[in-house]
Amino acid sequence: QLQLVESGGGLVQPGGSLRLSCVVSGFPLDRYAIGWFRQAPEKEREGVSCISNRGTTTYWDDSDKGRFTLSRDNAKNTVYLQMNGLKPEDTAVYYCAADQWGDPPCAVVATSYHDWGQGTQVTVSS
Repeated sequence: QLQLVESGGGLVQPGGSLRLSCVVSGFPLDRYAIGWFRQAPEKEREGVSCISNRGTTTYWDDSDKGRFTLSRDNAKNTVYLQMNGLKPEDTAVYYCAADQWGDPPCAVVATSYHDWGQGTQVTVSS
């Protein structure tokens, strides 16, 4: 059974940084694409970014490039989302999810992902 566990969320000031982790168990990480999504209260879930089994990345919003960086450490079965220059509008619960079709390019589309973590809260506020 594939399981995903997010961690690393918290409260940060605008302009601050967080690194979220997604630890995958049950299958080798290199088989899957991993997507990051977020959902704020009373809003639709939206895509953030994804990383393919080959390490290529796709971003929902090109403006996030440079602020958000995805990486994967297959030996540790972990995907990281480094977030810099955080803004209040980044506040949300962040979820990682696995797509068994891991070949590039990955898609930041929620319906493409079959297994989800429980989420980690990111709050950006002064």
